[in-house]
Amino acid sequence: MAAGPATPGTFFCFVAAVLLIFVSVSSPTWERVSFLDVTSGSETTHFGVFGHTGTSTSIGYTFDTDYFNSTQVILNLTKTLILHPIAAGLSVIAFLCGLCGMGYHRSGTVIMTLLGGLAAIITLVAWIIDMSLFGIARNQFRSQGFQANYGNATWLTLGALAALIIGFITATVGIFGSYKRRKRYNY
Repeated sequence: MAAGPATPGTFFCFVAAVLLIFVSVSSPTWERVSFLDVTSGSETTHFGVFGHTGTSTSIGYTFDTDYFNSTQVILNLTKTLILHPIAAGLSVIAFLCGLCGMGYHRSGTVIMTLLGGLAAIITLVAWIIDMSLFGIARNQFRSQGFQANYGNATWLTLGALAALIIGFITATVGIFGSYKRRKRYNY
């Protein structure tokens, strides 16, 4: 069976969902994925969605470390990092609707398009917040003489954003594809 009109959008929503799930389980849950890596001597602190190295997971956290004290604005910005798991959830639901669209139901493709577009908007807002929040923190750490670099979660979020935009475009085009079931005759 050839690829249906919903297949490309479904694939890109799946890719975005996987990337956003990786971002959502970033530090302190999974130290290999982080937004900001700060090195002090031989010790590296990784900052993620729900906290940083050595802390428990929570929605919103401060950068109150030995390096500098963060403000209420920073605490509020870290609370908005919850947008990553929300976008991941929407991407998963869009992918599942895309599977329905691949089963030749146009309504699945329409819902995938709407959810994919919403997930793309949320991911764009999350990525802008990531760059702002961790850019400020990176500059603060660097001004105090620490080595601070963006982590891979920032770029995973950007990749998910690109996948969602492509998925939205291909799903929109897929809405207008042929969804007729062809009858098979056995003679």
